[in-house]
Amino acid sequence: AMHAGRELKTLTDGFLKFVDSAVTPFHCVDQVRQKLVAAGFSAVKEKDVWSLQQGGKYFFTRNQSSIVAFVVGGKFVPGNSYNIVAAHTDSPHLKVKPKSLRSKAGYVQLGVECYGGGLWNTWFDRDLTVAGRVILKNGGEYQQRLVHVKRPLMTIPNLAIHLNRSIYEDGFKPNKETHVLPVLATQVISQLEGDGVEGGDHPPELLNALASDIGCQVSDIHDFELSIVDTQPAAIGGAHRELIFSPRLDNLMSCYCGLEALLDADSTVAEDTDVRVLAMFDHEEIGSQSAQGAGSSLLTEFLHRMSTVFAAPPQLHEVAVKKSFLVSIDQAHAIHPNYQEKHEDAHKPAMHKGIVIKTNQNQRYATNAITGFVLRELCR
Repeated sequence: AMHAGRELKTLTDGFLKFVDSAVTPFHCVDQVRQKLVAAGFSAVKEKDVWSLQQGGKYFFTRNQSSIVAFVVGGKFVPGNSYNIVAAHTDSPHLKVKPKSLRSKAGYVQLGVECYGGGLWNTWFDRDLTVAGRVILKNGGEYQQRLVHVKRPLMTIPNLAIHLNRSIYEDGFKPNKETHVLPVLATQVISQLEGDGVEGGDHPPELLNALASDIGCQVSDIHDFELSIVDTQPAAIGGAHRELIFSPRLDNLMSCYCGLEALLDADSTVAEDTDVRVLAMFDHEEIGSQSAQGAGSSLLTEFLHRMSTVFAAPPQLHEVAVKKSFLVSIDQAHAIHPNYQEKHEDAHKPAMHKGIVIKTNQNQRYATNAITGFVLRELCR
């Protein structure tokens, strides 16, 4: 029991470090990539010709926001199956608009767009910052660099109760275009500090913060994809330290667990007859239909390429696909003690009761009697 407790603490501490670093899909993929490289995985690129071998460990990325890691069993032959775990790298958040400069009532603000289906009230009155991907010029070439400004840069202030007495009757209904705008600075101090020339697409204060974090000049920055992220770190809570208080649990918890499982099973690769696959997709929160989402060609192209690399006849490719098993892992909503009526009486996911298998008779999930049975038996 003590050994299991130490192992659980190690995993939990590892997750806290992971989720604090994986503040955007780009950072999530980068964290996963670093762990894979440290574990002996080799990077391959979709635009290159692949040369793979039995027992090999590989990964590739798409758009720096989706990643597929795979291990070829030491006894794999064409026609054998692919055992796939799939998760997603994105979470609901606020994205910086292409023209983000807003100046109103003496404040410098940032134009943002709501991404996914978030609980936007939870973003108010928090210490926020920015993170993402920046395109910059370095000498004679252009590079992609990740950025994460660690200090609080902005906040989305609530309207004081004295000016919003009707909130208890009418509810919290912010206008996403006008009310969910972070305050980045005051115009008076910006002018005194001489942050830069106004009139561009973005606040000079934002560009200066990015340049300072990267270690470049503002003029070197040519474009970016930025997300608003919370600065509060994840933590262990609860009277018995049994709870995790964290952003992005949906779905970085699944990404982390899938990665740890793939790395932990390394000792059995030599005798494995199949291919182990861990796929992490971007854009699940907005429907998965992007070029790097789960609804794209990413996974099907990968499976076809594997058959081609190992010279499988066309029929064996179809055989391998039909033999394969894919588990899509995401977070489930445990019953809320204050809103128990939101769950069906006979279906109330409980804490400390293991995994949840999701089913839907309108086929929103792929679970059926056979796949549900297989998963339950594996968990036993």
